[in-house]
Amino acid sequence: MGSPAVTAFLLDTHIWFWYLVGSDRLPPSLRRELDRSVQACWLSPISVWELGMLATRGRVRLHTNLRQWVTQAHGQFPVQEAPLNREVALTSQELTLASRDPADHFLAATALVYELTLMTVDERLTQATWLATRST
Repeated sequence: MGSPAVTAFLLDTHIWFWYLVGSDRLPPSLRRELDRSVQACWLSPISVWELGMLATRGRVRLHTNLRQWVTQAHGQFPVQEAPLNREVALTSQELTLASRDPADHFLAATALVYELTLMTVDERLTQATWLATRST
């Protein structure tokens, strides 16, 4: 009997950021899951863009500029990139989400297109029954 399949995760922006900065806002069960699943974690370039927007608006503080922070983050936690492509863009336009945030639409579409489970605590995403999510 083979080993059980490992779930591949697309990290929502807040999950990626919280994990890297050691935030207490990240549920301990998700931290343990990430510790066990480093090779199975994916990130959309939309999360890099969104983190930059949050930093510009003063909603998060980075200890350096965005480019340096992301480079250091990738060295610390080398996630795979889930490219933004035409299929993701088209799928993002076809979704019905409780959120009007374009980043949420792109992340949900990316998870669908690449057949990933979206790791998020955003209830506007976890309530979408058609989207595979992990929140605890």
